[in-house]
Amino acid sequence: MMITFLQSLPRRSKQAVLVGVDVGFLFLSLWGSMALRHDQWWPAEFAANLEIVPLAIILSLPIFIRFGLYRAVIRYLGFHAVFSILKAVWLSVLLTALVASFPQGKEALPPAFWILDGMLLGFCIGSSRGLARFLLHRRGLGVRGVEQVAIYGAGSAGVQLAIALKHSVEFQPLVFVDDKEELQGREILGLRVFAPKEIPVLIDRFGISRILLALPSVSRSRRQEIFAMLEKFSAQVMVMPGLPELASGRKRIDEVRDIEIVDLLGREPIPPIMELVEACIRGKSVMVSGAGGSIGSELCRQIIQYGPTRLVLVERTEFALYSIEMELRQQLNLMQSPIELVPILGSTQHRHRMQSVIQTFGVQTVYHAAAYKHVPIVERNPIEGVQNNIFGTYFLAEAAITAGVETFVLISTDKAVRPTNVMGATKRFAEIVLQALAREQSQTRFIMVRFGNVLASSGSVVPLFGEQIRRGGPVTVTHPEVVRYFMTIPEAAQLVIQAGAMGSGGDVFVLDMGEPVKILDLAKRMIQLTGFSLRDELNPDGDIAIAFTGLREGEKLYEELLIGDNPRSTRHPMIIQAEEESLDWVRVQHYLEEFNRCSKDFDYLGIRELLVEAVRGYQPSGGIKDWVWIRKSR
Repeated sequence: MMITFLQSLPRRSKQAVLVGVDVGFLFLSLWGSMALRHDQWWPAEFAANLEIVPLAIILSLPIFIRFGLYRAVIRYLGFHAVFSILKAVWLSVLLTALVASFPQGKEALPPAFWILDGMLLGFCIGSSRGLARFLLHRRGLGVRGVEQVAIYGAGSAGVQLAIALKHSVEFQPLVFVDDKEELQGREILGLRVFAPKEIPVLIDRFGISRILLALPSVSRSRRQEIFAMLEKFSAQVMVMPGLPELASGRKRIDEVRDIEIVDLLGREPIPPIMELVEACIRGKSVMVSGAGGSIGSELCRQIIQYGPTRLVLVERTEFALYSIEMELRQQLNLMQSPIELVPILGSTQHRHRMQSVIQTFGVQTVYHAAAYKHVPIVERNPIEGVQNNIFGTYFLAEAAITAGVETFVLISTDKAVRPTNVMGATKRFAEIVLQALAREQSQTRFIMVRFGNVLASSGSVVPLFGEQIRRGGPVTVTHPEVVRYFMTIPEAAQLVIQAGAMGSGGDVFVLDMGEPVKILDLAKRMIQLTGFSLRDELNPDGDIAIAFTGLREGEKLYEELLIGDNPRSTRHPMIIQAEEESLDWVRVQHYLEEFNRCSKDFDYLGIRELLVEAVRGYQPSGGIKDWVWIRKSR
């Protein structure tokens, strides 16, 4: 097919074809003007003035080039291109008429001829571009695999996205959708702008399968309102990268992605208090344990932004350490930063190894993010939970005191509050250990920061739901009434850094997690926003069902963040200081010795009894779940 052949040509060849077509139109308009005036097929007047044809070509083509008639991409020509064509045509006709009137001894052609010539030339060039645009557009609609999409947002970002998609083999933009009434009804890049209320009609009329949200600078609250409005439509919602990603060059404007639950639950960011952010980082040697984990890796990304002299990465998983080291080195190279990066493969349970690392690299601030945190797994392996969460914290804290670390920040969890599982109980006892150590010495300031679930972390329901939706379901929810607090990983890490600069030692800080989220509602929204429908009793023909599996071992319907009843506000509106009871160091030492003995003896009952005794409010939700214990007990 001719249009397929023309599309396959290089851009220079396409421009040459257009020039050739326009040369033909210049001849056609001059001849047609004469023929219409004299009502003859080949007027004698035209034969006597043939020299005006090469003259018109020589004078017109530079004008056409100057007005961009060969720069514009025909598929995306809009009204602005029509005006450019008209201006170029009439300027070329005027210039040709002036130059043609100079020779003496020949009667000048009348103004009516030139007016007719301009009209014919403008019609030929304009209609040829319009016809080509129509054919290309219709051909695009018929290309298999190219999805018809609407762009929500007809501002500069939406226009740039439409332009960026011009060569896309995946998406074909058909319309704009915008809230602004002054834009509705207009055409931009040849795409009509519609009101949001017309989206259902657009989906039916044009077969639109996706809506691309092009509002990178809109507030998070407004974005959530738009998401809530778009949820009820059958088209999948996707978003373009945000301004920080575009500005840094990490993302291109056409790298649209599926909507993530972070977009729905994230709150308006609160500017950090720079004095708090930099207090424990700028000009200091900083260490992060669990540096390859979801929280630890984000702490590392943010820490290098605030000017430490050195960042020590401690991680027991080889691939996780490799991945975060490579990412941070690339980031430091882009920043042209002199920060020293030290990747250490090792476990916080190795006390002497940790002490040697801290002393060798002069660590002044420790962020302890290494922990086992997956509730069912720790419930099935309680001794390992004790060893990693309790003794890993204790040994690292002792190493920090011996090496003269200034600040030690423990990343804790809301599951430490009146826990029903081993993971929460071991994290609460880790807090108790640091509270006691804080009273025994004044050299190292111990701070604990407690918060709930972070979105997209390992073990979170969000990536699990996403994978289940991709497989076609069902999406599994433990209980229809279960609720959880959620926070984005970047927000949690930033608040942890700021909380670590507060307090005098032994303090427990709690992050404001906002409103709790019902997990069932979360699952429904994720299904709808990925373009699928919920299959239930009301809609038996829906795409994806939700299945209830029952609460897992040690799981609660809801989580708490405070044990005591007298929380205090701090310098930061999102950080609360908790008043929690603690144990003296003698009792803590006794418990540590007993935990160690029971662990070596594989005394699971002893471990449980110690946790019940040492951790206030710990109420195991069932029998011992350890795999080895169950097999031996048979």
